[in-house]
Amino acid sequence: MKNKDKDMNEIINHLKTFGFVFQSSEIYGGLSNTWDYGPLGILLINNIKKNWWKKFITLESKNVGFDSKVILNSKVWQSSGHLQNFADPLIENKINNKRYRADHIYEEITNQNSSSLTDKELENWIKENVKEYDNSKTDWTEIKHFNLMFKTAQGVVEQTKNQLYLRPETAQGIFINFNNVQRAMRLKLPFGIGQIGKSFRNEVTPGNFIFRTREFEQMELEYFTFPNDDENAYKYYVEKSKNFILDLGINKESIRLRIHSEDELAHYAKATTDIEFEFPFGWGELMGIANRTDFDLKAHNKFSDIELKYFDQESNQTIIPYVIEPSVGVDRLMLAIIVDSFCIEQIDQKDSRIIMKLDYKLCPYKVCVLPLVKAQSLQSKKIMEYLNENDIETNFDESGSIGKRYRRQDAIGTFWCITYDYDSDIDNSVTIRNRDTMKQERIKIDQIIDYINKNSNTK
Repeated sequence: MKNKDKDMNEIINHLKTFGFVFQSSEIYGGLSNTWDYGPLGILLINNIKKNWWKKFITLESKNVGFDSKVILNSKVWQSSGHLQNFADPLIENKINNKRYRADHIYEEITNQNSSSLTDKELENWIKENVKEYDNSKTDWTEIKHFNLMFKTAQGVVEQTKNQLYLRPETAQGIFINFNNVQRAMRLKLPFGIGQIGKSFRNEVTPGNFIFRTREFEQMELEYFTFPNDDENAYKYYVEKSKNFILDLGINKESIRLRIHSEDELAHYAKATTDIEFEFPFGWGELMGIANRTDFDLKAHNKFSDIELKYFDQESNQTIIPYVIEPSVGVDRLMLAIIVDSFCIEQIDQKDSRIIMKLDYKLCPYKVCVLPLVKAQSLQSKKIMEYLNENDIETNFDESGSIGKRYRRQDAIGTFWCITYDYDSDIDNSVTIRNRDTMKQERIKIDQIIDYINKNSNTK
């Protein structure tokens, strides 16, 4: 089944039922478009982050990790242009008293990009063409710009001079530490600084479950390179980012690359490529790769009076590097992986099963150990403990018939089920079942790890 034909509500209910995602503050009526990750959700997210870190930091000898703070000096956001430019065009319908992103309305109806239109042109088009929207008649206001950054205050007295912001992206914390990291680690161009962390955007119209939320997590790399080699670095990270998505097990038919036209580029970008994913609600940006040029370092040079630069000994020149930025939101990447892996499989005329065909390396639990009867629980738990000690995430289930337990594990994506039965005490063997094929084999207990490592379909 193609992703566009899958039922998003069915997927959401499945994730809630099995402990992946819960409504935040649910016992108090919830908080709009805010979600908490349950025991299985956090295991899946941690596996996604682990794989990103491996691909973009560990296996790239010139790249290092970093962790900047959520709250930074307000001058950072003034220098970067976020206070001036990080705003959405907001329009209100006076009939239902709801506010909307004007550009989203235009793009939703015309299927065209709105970046070439002025605010007045966009406003006039909406007033002339959108007489009904969101199940309501319309009477539109003028467009006003709404800054997306969350405000907070430092100190015990809330004053304007103490006003701070929660970061809307992780990148600026890296840029302002360029000198510190380069000098401390004695890095030579080209090199990258990457981090995983929370960001906050006061979105006017968040939605589509965890696709667009006000609090989200980013995985970003800022790759600093020589200005005359930026295009090669850009192409390298576009290809690397695409391969990273595919290596997570996402089907190549579910993604596409979209190159930004010149009129839709961000103010700091020379080029941008989006990797888009086909969700049940349509195509959406999954990952972006931008050539940010030297915009950010130059901006902070100007406003801080501190030169963020690199001295190249070979050419005896001082250089302000160009920056290539592959960036992906953890939450929407997890949603894409879930959507792509979720399916209802017909076994025969009477029986079907829900299955999450996750790549082995992402499975919240790689293995579940199932004692055939509760009297075998002690021996079974020893196998579970042994596998966990060897970094193979393993679950344990002794409730219900063996068939129902298989179905529960299929539904959460567990790749292997190991059954400890009446003969296990005699032959020191267990039955191991593959999630996707449902094929079962008898193997020795001391061969379980070798068998799993050999037969798991990780990329």
